Amino acid sequence: MNQSFYTAALGVGSEQYKLDILANNTANVNTWGYKTKVPIFSELMYYEMKGKAQENNELLTGTGMRVQKADTDFSQMTLVESEGDYHYAIEGDGFFMVRDPDTNAITYTRDGSFSLSLRGNDFYLITSTGKLVLDQNRNPIRVDDNSPDTLPIGIFDFVNKNGMLSVGDNEFTPVAKNGAPFNAQNARLRKGMLEQSNVDFADQMTKVIEAQRAYSYALRMVQTSDEIENTINNLRT
Repeated sequence: MNQSFYTAALGVGSEQYKLDILANNTANVNTWGYKTKVPIFSELMYYEMKGKAQENNELLTGTGMRVQKADTDFSQMTLVESEGDYHYAIEGDGFFMVRDPDTNAITYTRDGSFSLSLRGNDFYLITSTGKLVLDQNRNPIRVDDNSPDTLPIGIFDFVNKNGMLSVGDNEFTPVAKNGAPFNAQNARLRKGMLEQSNVDFADQMTKVIEAQRAYSYALRMVQTSDEIENTINNLRT
């Protein structure tokens, strides 16, 4: 089959994936602590066509592109005041470490919109998804009438944040290259504040339009390739 079919199909799939990421970013423009996802594309193999465009220049053609990965932009956004009694923000680099009470899985988030949950006879600090917030020693934080005004919430960071996996619910898990988490020394905990999403709505809408145009052109390429194949088949008959 004509190579243009495959190239166009890869383009359609890649642009659809990009649109999905942009839609998710746009949907989280008002989510506390959300970090923008950035799709990364790479070109596929080029090969030499028969003949030459000029005497000393080979005529090369590509085979399309594919989605390599989706990076995360961890740049900090503005901190705003909040009326929540247990709302916190991180000023600087770092994450809140949280633990799933059912599976004990550890994840990390920048969303500090915490609240209290009664477990047994004690109240514990939890995230908006019901996970336990951990202190500097990686233990759940118990809250009572004698608790200090600012709770001992742990802030953890990594030597390298590139490649951290987004696992949903505005949370991340590290991979091997991120290294082990450590207590962040240069971060500051801000009580009564929350970090805004770092999604640039205008930029995302511009990229949506670009992706829609590219998606439309890739579909047109499929249609044109099909028309060429039909013409050739009709000539043979």
